[in-house]
Amino acid sequence: MKMHNPPHPGEILKELCLEPLGVSVTRAAEALGVSRKTLSSILNGRAGISPEMAIRLSKAFGTSPESWLNQQMQYDLWVTEQSVGKLKVEKLSAA
Repeated sequence: MKMHNPPHPGEILKELCLEPLGVSVTRAAEALGVSRKTLSSILNGRAGISPEMAIRLSKAFGTSPESWLNQQMQYDLWVTEQSVGKLKVEKLSAA
């Protein structure tokens, strides 16, 4: 199902995973085995969730990697549709 203006997965990670546990960015980055800068970029919406990060998050929070990748895909599609969706493209049909 297509979402309208879905949140960036970093926002979900921050609000639903880190904040309820009271875990700092530094501590989460250490636990995930990534740099603080890498995690901060995701949390602030400047970087996306890669397949590797999805696996790390799934192990850390008991979720599926597919759920993280699906959130990223939904976000990326929505953002892209905002710019590409305005382009004039002719619909193709059989001759």
